[in-house]
Amino acid sequence: MDVKEMAKQHKMLNQWKYEWKPLYRGYTDKTLYINVGTNEVKEKPVPPIMKEKFIGGKGYDLRLLWDATKPNTKWNDPENEIVISSGPIGGITQYSGTGKSIVCTISPQTDIVIDSNVGGFFGPFLKFSGFDALEIQGKAKNDVIIYIDGVEHKVEIFEAPAEPLDSHILGEVLSEMFANDEADKKNIGIVSTGAAADHSLIGMLNFTFYDPKRKCIRLKQAGRGGIGTVFRDKKIKAIVCKIPGVKGNLNNVADLEAIAERGRRFNREIRELDDKQCQMRSKGTAHLVEIMNDYDLLPTHNFQYGSHKDAHKIHSDVWKSYFTQGVPDGCWIGCNMSCAKGVDKFEIKTGPYKGQKVIVDGPEYETAAGLGSNCGIFDPEYVIEANFYCDTYGICTITWGTTMAFIMECYERGILNKERTGGLELRFGNKDAALELLHQVARGEGFGKLAGMGVKKLKEHFVKEYGADEKFLNDIAMVNKGLEYSQYVSKESLAQQGGYAMTNKGPQHDEAWLIFMDMVNNHIPTFEDKAEALHYFPMFRTWFGLQGLCKLPWNDVEPENNAETDEPAKVPEHVDNYVTIYNAVTGSNIDKHELIRQSERVYNFQRIFNIRRGYGTRKYDAQPYRAAGPVTKEEYLSREERYDKQLKEQVGVDPTKMTLEEKMAALRKYREDRYEKLLDAVYERRGWNKNGVPTIEHLKKIGMDLPELIEVVKPLQ
Repeated sequence: MDVKEMAKQHKMLNQWKYEWKPLYRGYTDKTLYINVGTNEVKEKPVPPIMKEKFIGGKGYDLRLLWDATKPNTKWNDPENEIVISSGPIGGITQYSGTGKSIVCTISPQTDIVIDSNVGGFFGPFLKFSGFDALEIQGKAKNDVIIYIDGVEHKVEIFEAPAEPLDSHILGEVLSEMFANDEADKKNIGIVSTGAAADHSLIGMLNFTFYDPKRKCIRLKQAGRGGIGTVFRDKKIKAIVCKIPGVKGNLNNVADLEAIAERGRRFNREIRELDDKQCQMRSKGTAHLVEIMNDYDLLPTHNFQYGSHKDAHKIHSDVWKSYFTQGVPDGCWIGCNMSCAKGVDKFEIKTGPYKGQKVIVDGPEYETAAGLGSNCGIFDPEYVIEANFYCDTYGICTITWGTTMAFIMECYERGILNKERTGGLELRFGNKDAALELLHQVARGEGFGKLAGMGVKKLKEHFVKEYGADEKFLNDIAMVNKGLEYSQYVSKESLAQQGGYAMTNKGPQHDEAWLIFMDMVNNHIPTFEDKAEALHYFPMFRTWFGLQGLCKLPWNDVEPENNAETDEPAKVPEHVDNYVTIYNAVTGSNIDKHELIRQSERVYNFQRIFNIRRGYGTRKYDAQPYRAAGPVTKEEYLSREERYDKQLKEQVGVDPTKMTLEEKMAALRKYREDRYEKLLDAVYERRGWNKNGVPTIEHLKKIGMDLPELIEVVKPLQ
């Protein structure tokens, strides 16, 4: 069926027209509310206190979601929302990494708020269409598409029965449907998911961007936590936003030249330093693979090990040979990081698109490690194919990689067998079985229906139905708060253990990636040093989510003299760039300390949001033991010399007089005690009590003593 025939089957449910006004200093001061159950559409003014306290991006998302839901709202209740917001800096084109938006919802996996920072065109286009945020509530009866027309200034909701669901096709179809011609496709941003989101709890969202060089639609992902599952539960097939075009100053900033000057300076750094530092323009984040392997940090066989003899097969030079070189791989206009690498004309070998040649977005490091080494698969073409199918089916590659690795270990240890998996031999390294399971998730068939529930629910099922040892599964299941771990081995970095398990949403590296500071450079040796880092870095990274920013331009290319500064890990020159740009956009006059306070207010709000939902206290910051140390004899023996030395020098016992079991027990007690001490130190630094609850005194200090927050935390003081 052609695109025109698909469009003929649309049934208009509501058309709502609005008055558009130009942005002022990065804001529209309006949000857009859509209920796909009642088809209500309306705009809401942004109250001054919301703008002051919550800034934009994730802050706006959290405030709107709090107001829309109750403490017991479930992920599949109609009142749950999907909220998308950029931020005041989002959408400028003079500095790299400014095209991000943040998506929030109540997660099917965690039952708390999940947030995801995503690139692509939609977030800035939403703002240019007249709205600082979009909140979607309700449940449609049949599949719908939402169309935000920033050209004619109207919003439409219509039933859309004929369009395909999988993202790589749907993005092309809708771009052709709504664009006037090929050139107009660059003015369209689309949000969609894929078939797997209908049958799993781990669905993610794809945000499109138009690649003018390739003349095709490409995808960036809002992964983690099942946001795509909520999207499909609401029967949304896609959200489309169209604008007249991007010009130099749509944000109507206070000081454009100040922004442009910092942009020119940073672009010079990329041109001159990227090839010597991270090679983002040629390898993207995949440059990390061999670095992680060299430092024993590359997750292998469900995080049991940190390196592998076959890791060279997924080395960054291998990925570079697949990635098309010399093309402007930026997911937002004006971004010169060019890190959104792509594999062109890749021929698919399995599944519904077998024999077709497609563009694959990535693999990024997390995908190469999660789908590859963590599952014991060192075949780059498998990783590329699985990457493609995860994207178009609407599955988070981080979540799927950790889930697949957990399943494979359970198979290796006899908890699973062919009878339980429907005939699939899901051992480490079995790429054919792994791909078939991925297709089953998308079809909602066989063992795939169970695999799509994620690690937490798999663990519970294996204990209840198969009699698996609950304590052992709790040790090896790499999950915290219901969310799967992202792809770094944290055993030797206490700070990174905290950076994972103390997060508000669950173990995602975007909050605090401290492995190198802690383990390699030894910059944060004491508990107090680690606590300070676990305060500053989560707050600083939260700020990117408030503003509509990507974190990669902050520290993946550094000024030449950065190592000579007082705090090289913070990249102070780039911090100053962000302070300058924020002030130049908004007309404010903040300093680097107020930047952190902006984030503290929102970070504490999210913590209290979790508490309101019955979570958010100390016990939910517990980590699986494998994140901290060796669970099995094989793990201990693989690093026996290191662990024996630690027992002697750190624990103060003589390993030569101990059995292997005794050594493992002594090391475990030591490492678990250290993590509890870290919790105490971090909580104190963050202004929280021993139970991980923000104190009223601290909320007053940071200006977040809102009555509704005090009501939640007061009984827990």
